[in-house]
Amino acid sequence: MDLSNPVIQLIILGTQAEYAKNPQEACNLYQQAWQICTDAYEFCMAAHYIARCQPTPEEKCEWNRIALKYAQEIVQDPRITPFLPSLYLSLGSAYEELGNFDQSAHYFQLAADLGVIHQKN
Repeated sequence: MDLSNPVIQLIILGTQAEYAKNPQEACNLYQQAWQICTDAYEFCMAAHYIARCQPTPEEKCEWNRIALKYAQEIVQDPRITPFLPSLYLSLGSAYEELGNFDQSAHYFQLAADLGVIHQKN
């Protein structure tokens, strides 16, 4: 991960805000990141984090699908490979919230195929 990338820097600041219990600040930072994206990798990353801010399961799922769409555009890019398990787990959780257990299981299995097992909280 290129820590000098402005999109990544905003995402890092956003996650720091989340951990500091400032969700609105985090969401604003993720939106700022989205506004300055220039390639599929950046759009994928920003969409994934914007999904975390969405108030409904439907919106979370939609933003995670957007992230996946961008990831699929650059599936051979080595920057995206380590990120795929997190993306699959997020999609699995989003579908689980929607009650779509077949889709949920599909994405959890994709994450498991990459070595990351879904564990319920």
